[in-house]
Amino acid sequence: MSGTVIELAGWVVSSNDSQGYPFAVIDKAAAQVLVFGGDGRLRGAAPALFGSGIGDHTAPGVAGLALREIPGRDRTTPAGRFVGGFGPSIDAGRVLWVDYDSAVSIHPTATGVPAEKRVERLASPSPDDNRITHGCINVSPEFYEQIVSPTFLKGGVFYILPEAAPIDETFPEFAQSRATTHRNDERGAGPAPH
Repeated sequence: MSGTVIELAGWVVSSNDSQGYPFAVIDKAAAQVLVFGGDGRLRGAAPALFGSGIGDHTAPGVAGLALREIPGRDRTTPAGRFVGGFGPSIDAGRVLWVDYDSAVSIHPTATGVPAEKRVERLASPSPDDNRITHGCINVSPEFYEQIVSPTFLKGGVFYILPEAAPIDETFPEFAQSRATTHRNDERGAGPAPH
């Protein structure tokens, strides 16, 4: 778990940025999802699969395209703060939307295309092979059923770390708070005793 993930989760709790709702910190580079309750306590962490396209953007109009029509460069998992919850979908029934406007949801890993080896990728110790989806976030069915689904029953906030954009552009309030904390730490350090 990166220091940024720990700091961001701490900031969400201390600033009450999720307003008491459960939240997830999602790290694409490490291929991890960390789920926290509304009280800020870690409920669980697990590996995840992400969009095959590298980047933090959402392509205009991508939500209206069939999966096979989405160009490879636009199969990204967008970075940012998203308020989401369960809702209907056109072809998958009721899903947990992370960002409805870009059609990004978090759901259990599908095994429908054996050549994609999604289950094997999820089980792999390296995050390097976890880029396979059209933009959605896939977790194991067990993690989804035991942690994700019950935690976000009434919605929540999803913080997806950027992989290309600077953190201060994606989460400006967090970056400002982080800079202030680091400056205060440096001021309080003082010289070492002899």
